[in-house]
Amino acid sequence: MTVENDQSQKEDEGAATKFKELNEWLPVTSSRKANWWYSAFHNVTAMVGAGVLGLPYAMSQLGWGPGVTVIVLSWIITLYTLWQMVEMHEMVPGKRLDRYHELGQRVFGEKLGLWIVVPQQLMVQVGSDIVYMVTGGKCLKKFADTVWPSSPPIKTTYFIMIFGAVQLVLSNCPSLNSIALVSLVAAVMSLSYSTIAWVSSLHKGVQPDVKYTLRASTTTGSVFNFLSALGEVAFAFAGHSVVLEIQATIPSTPENPSKKPMWKGVVVAYIIVALCYFPVSMIGFWVFGNSVDDNVLLSLEKPAWLIATANIFVVIHVIGSYQVFAQPVFDMIQAFLVLKMNFKPTGLLRFVARISYVGKQIFYLSCPP
Repeated sequence: MTVENDQSQKEDEGAATKFKELNEWLPVTSSRKANWWYSAFHNVTAMVGAGVLGLPYAMSQLGWGPGVTVIVLSWIITLYTLWQMVEMHEMVPGKRLDRYHELGQRVFGEKLGLWIVVPQQLMVQVGSDIVYMVTGGKCLKKFADTVWPSSPPIKTTYFIMIFGAVQLVLSNCPSLNSIALVSLVAAVMSLSYSTIAWVSSLHKGVQPDVKYTLRASTTTGSVFNFLSALGEVAFAFAGHSVVLEIQATIPSTPENPSKKPMWKGVVVAYIIVALCYFPVSMIGFWVFGNSVDDNVLLSLEKPAWLIATANIFVVIHVIGSYQVFAQPVFDMIQAFLVLKMNFKPTGLLRFVARISYVGKQIFYLSCPP
């Protein structure tokens, strides 16, 4: 009996050692040296996307009353639900739920939790990366066309490939903490192009023929636009799918749990989100009314240098956003290769896994069927 107990204890110790080594290699848990300002700019980068430039268009589909109500309620509800997730990160004594699917497993069970959470999380994160790659390519093309209007036109495909090449390089950063500087620059850029959008709109002034009636003239069209606008606002407030992974990079002790600096960073981030979202949506709609474009920068048209600047800021921002959403995906892929495919956790495996992920997106977006 003693021999069996010793054998079982050795197996448990071996499994614990293997798990510890794996966590020290995976991008989410390999570095726990972050602090509250890491939380702030990671959350801003994840939350504030190019979708903010479409909020005036969403307002034109909703109208003043419903539009303001939906955007304000979205800000309040997402902040509240984010607080809940921050609190749940360490709801199990002595254990950290470092990843979204670990929280799902805690709630729904080991197997069911994976099946419920992982597909949805991957849908959001991989989908966001694809959107960011396309957005980065389009904004890069808009920048080039604005700065060099007389040059021969270049296909958007080539700009997507340029954006993808940058991601191939950045994807070799080993951990979520290692892209902190990239994320910080991206957060600054998001505030910058949002400010350019609403200040330029305010400077342009209310257009002579502005109308604030709903875009659609029929009941069916109004209902469709209303639902579409809800989706646009929901997309603009994306970011919850990486909250637990961001908190996992912050050190934690019983005296100083990670939720304290994480929540402080979240509050700062949401103040910045408010400074970006509310002025852009309301001033953009006030100036252009229901004729506003789905990207408010397109409604501004000139000065050319300002539009070019805003577009390059968007490019820099989505470079960082892509990485913030990609790192948890890398974490899942690397864990799967080690735990299920029995590969050894090496630098070569990490390189091949990440290059394959980014490379496939470049290929499919550049060479569609």
